[in-house]
Amino acid sequence: MRAKITYFITAAVLVVFFVLVGGRAVAMIKLGTPLGIGFGIAALIIPLIGVWFLWKNTEFVRRANKLAAQLEAEGALPVDELRRTPAGRIDRDSADEVFARRREETEDAPDDWRSWFRLAIAYQDARDTPRARKAMQHAIALHDGKPFRGAGNCATSPPPTRT
Repeated sequence: MRAKITYFITAAVLVVFFVLVGGRAVAMIKLGTPLGIGFGIAALIIPLIGVWFLWKNTEFVRRANKLAAQLEAEGALPVDELRRTPAGRIDRDSADEVFARRREETEDAPDDWRSWFRLAIAYQDARDTPRARKAMQHAIALHDGKPFRGAGNCATSPPPTRT
């Protein structure tokens, strides 16, 4: 619940920022000078890209939550079996062990969105957010019956090594 509140507050702040920047951009364009028009158009691009980015991320989260709800209804959500440090952080060796099992599960059933969802959680627990996102996108695409357009097969890629 805390993550949702933080997300909505951040999104609201971004929308206010986009409106303010967009308003200033339009004001510069209305000046009618070549420099004003140029800066106005350039400044208008920033909120447009921001709105697109915010929309894509919101859609991703909404669709991932839909899959999580379906797994929860099936009683198939991954159980948190990770060891934690005294400070409450996930123990990296424990995350690596769980990841290895999730990777095997996904390699055994590459067309099952449920295994990709669980792999995405394992990547996230291993602190590999880019691969977690790709695995979740793959799970969403499989669930929706669409081809996945992501680069490479992240199921065969282990999380980054510790440094």
